[in-house]
Amino acid sequence: MLLVVVAISATLLVAVLGIAGSITGSSGRLVAGISGNASLEVSGVTDTGFPEALLRDIAKVPGVAAAVPMLRTSVGKPSERVVLLGVNKRVRAMLGPLQRAVHDKIGPMVKQPNRVAVGAGTGHKEGDSFALGNGKVTVAAVLTGVDADRINGGNFIVGPLPLIQRLTDRIGMIDSVLVITAPDTDLGQVRQDLADVVGGRAVVAEPAFRSAQSVGPVAIMRTLMLSAASTALVVAGFLIFNAMSMTITQRRPAISMLRAIGADKLQMVLDLLLEAGLIGLAGGILGSALGVVIGRRAIGVLPAALMQGYESRTEYILPGYAIPVGVAACIVVSVGAAALAARQVYKVEPVEALAPVGVSAADAVGLRSRLVAGVVGTGCVAAAVWVGSRDFGRVSVAAIAIVLLGEIALCFAFAGPIVDWAAKAARGFGAPGALAAATIERAPRRVWATFMTVQIALAITVQTTGANLNAIDSTEASFSSLRDRDFFVSSSGPGVFPTAPILPQDAQSKIASIPGVAGVFPAQMAFGTVGGRRVLIQGLAPGAVAPPVSAMTSQVREQVLAGHGVVIARDIARSLRLRVGDELALATPTGERRVRVLQVVPYFSLLGGVVSMSLTHLRQWFERPGSTILAISLTPGADRANVAAAIRDKLPADVYVYSGQEAASAVGASLAQGTVLITVMAWIVVGVASVALFNTLMLSVLERRRELGVLRAMGSSRRFALGTILAEGAGVGVVGGAIGAALGAANQYLSTSALTHVLSIDVVYQPSLMALLFACAAFALTLLGAIPPAVRAARLDIVAAVAVD
Repeated sequence: MLLVVVAISATLLVAVLGIAGSITGSSGRLVAGISGNASLEVSGVTDTGFPEALLRDIAKVPGVAAAVPMLRTSVGKPSERVVLLGVNKRVRAMLGPLQRAVHDKIGPMVKQPNRVAVGAGTGHKEGDSFALGNGKVTVAAVLTGVDADRINGGNFIVGPLPLIQRLTDRIGMIDSVLVITAPDTDLGQVRQDLADVVGGRAVVAEPAFRSAQSVGPVAIMRTLMLSAASTALVVAGFLIFNAMSMTITQRRPAISMLRAIGADKLQMVLDLLLEAGLIGLAGGILGSALGVVIGRRAIGVLPAALMQGYESRTEYILPGYAIPVGVAACIVVSVGAAALAARQVYKVEPVEALAPVGVSAADAVGLRSRLVAGVVGTGCVAAAVWVGSRDFGRVSVAAIAIVLLGEIALCFAFAGPIVDWAAKAARGFGAPGALAAATIERAPRRVWATFMTVQIALAITVQTTGANLNAIDSTEASFSSLRDRDFFVSSSGPGVFPTAPILPQDAQSKIASIPGVAGVFPAQMAFGTVGGRRVLIQGLAPGAVAPPVSAMTSQVREQVLAGHGVVIARDIARSLRLRVGDELALATPTGERRVRVLQVVPYFSLLGGVVSMSLTHLRQWFERPGSTILAISLTPGADRANVAAAIRDKLPADVYVYSGQEAASAVGASLAQGTVLITVMAWIVVGVASVALFNTLMLSVLERRRELGVLRAMGSSRRFALGTILAEGAGVGVVGGAIGAALGAANQYLSTSALTHVLSIDVVYQPSLMALLFACAAFALTLLGAIPPAVRAARLDIVAAVAVD
């Protein structure tokens, strides 16, 4: 049982580390595969890029040995993403996977028109023709081998820079210039000189900057999932503590004999720790293997909104540290829990070791220890409330772990009253309950640890489920203004922020001419770089309803539409330390622009926050004419189905048409998809707690084997023995369920406060009757876990039970 519980804990930890590591690892591998030996990269502020004419000035900067231009974008859904690269002969100056993969293919591609090379992952063969952008290309070569596989897993298309520019309607524009510096060059000085040359029209940074600026959403999800996975380790720790305590209790005669003949107490303790360490090692190895399988499968169900900030397709890449960390965590928790139990060896005197359970001083907890635990617990709870109520961004999530530690310490401080309450609850079950109550009072350590497994499992389930539902509901509410429009037209479906591509230029006029359409309202979104982080840039026009328009005051809304300033999300204001009235420096392809912050608003910021400005300024400053989304309102009485069909008929097949209701619900649904793993982990912890409860109650039966045998010999029935064990489990279940539900509801409130700062929206706490349902479920699981031990007690063989060992 210990192996199973420890293995489950390792499974969850390795799965979480594998999921997060795969996302960041895939992005990092792509960056390394493309950048090669480049020391710096000049990259576009948005996916518009910057003028190719800037390349000449970059190449002239002292210390620049080679400047390699590149058009770099991606096409397709996140799960089917293909990286599109436009390069020229300068790529031969680079020493890296991309250069090695294409160095002898550049010449043929340049000499023959509309020729590209593809990675083996695309599925194309040499000579194939396929549509790309606004034209058609032919495969001149299929690139294979280790170097090609490092570029998005072989899912890439590379062609001559002029061809890719033409196919993507970006003639004269590039996305990146990879800079190779001369030997013994001052990198800091070169970087400063490049920044002076580009003058805010592009971003100068290390090539890894592209990957690093997108880690925010993954870090948030990883933190939330790790907090849930770590709870399984906590429950496993209590189980190990209980099992080792019972082991010491059962070995007291042996310990007494060894102590009497002069055995070293340290040696006995080390034996117990070695035993626990081996359990942790074996469980960690077994669980890690299963964690790899689960993590690999989970990659395919990640929400599209979380993944759209990455240019690479996510492959499963297990970080080298994942399995060692998972195994080490299991060993540390196992040995730590066993060490707490093994302290009893030092407390037991040779004569006292033969005393029954509950009589020995080893079973009592000193007043000083309880006072220290009470002070520590109170301090942790106070610290958790402070951290959770302050806007520390994703650091606020630490409040969840801190409050859990505080509650464990407080429960230890009040272990005496908790055990008394459990005994009183057991007495309510008649004569068997009276014997169960006596058993509970005789083994306070075991009862307390059993109570903690029930309480923690219930509290974490109530907290996780309730907080996730509150976050999803609040996210949907923050996008409820989208319901004010009947339809939306975008190049990306609902639940994905419409950043690219730009809609056809005549889409707005075509839709406006359809009978039943009252108005068409353009808007645009793009990924940009602000203060070294990747954010959403939003362009608004009159009639816009997209958040955070509803959070703006009417005066600020008019100022934004008039181009007098911008509105920023809370997380951007926090990271850049901006307040209303401050100036924000925006890097744009047309140079740096300084704008005034008009208001700081809540906005669902899983992708890094938003800067809202007038659509006119976004189009001019970022050189992105057109719109990425159109909001449509209908005339009263118009036939929605007919109008929707007419809109689809006038647009290309790859343009989406969806209702305002779908748009409002999709973001919440995407968040729900991201939190489903956390909820599943919480329920796995409940399962772990059930196993722990079964194990500890079975140990209780083994401990009282002779006692139960004597009762049977005196004439008690099998039913009485069965009822005794069930009453003991019920007593623990009632108290654990009540306290767990109460603490879970309190933790849910704290979690909603922390998620408010993590997601940068106002997560509203809504208590739910689900807490009572979970409490009843916990009680039922307690009884379920008690049934096998109770049946074993009822079936004890009297002669074998009372026999002398």
